[in-house]
Amino acid sequence: MPHSSDSSDSSFSRSPPPGKQDSSDDVRKVQRREKNRIAAQKSRQRQTQKADTLHLESEDLEKQNAALRKEIKQLTEEVKYFTSVLSSHEPLCSVMATSAPSPPEVVYSAHAFHQPHVSSPRFQP
Repeated sequence: MPHSSDSSDSSFSRSPPPGKQDSSDDVRKVQRREKNRIAAQKSRQRQTQKADTLHLESEDLEKQNAALRKEIKQLTEEVKYFTSVLSSHEPLCSVMATSAPSPPEVVYSAHAFHQPHVSSPRFQP
């Protein structure tokens, strides 16, 4: 006789015994949900904290960038000033008029200026 899928056949039934098994499954399900809820809450807190940290870091970098741009502008103005002072001095300079051929132009690398900037009194903030 072939097997049937009759639910009343106890040899093929996979349903737990009534009562105790159902309540322990429910307890596990509730515990699992609670544990998952706590884990999700912690994950959201970490994500919020990370976003807050990135926001503060971004603000700090924006301030640094603005300060550096201001310094670049100030230094550019100072270069213009000293260039004009030099150009007005060159025609009057007795040393340059009597000296041998001018020395080659000195080019400084960017790494030569690691010290804090000391500017002329004219360009003090």
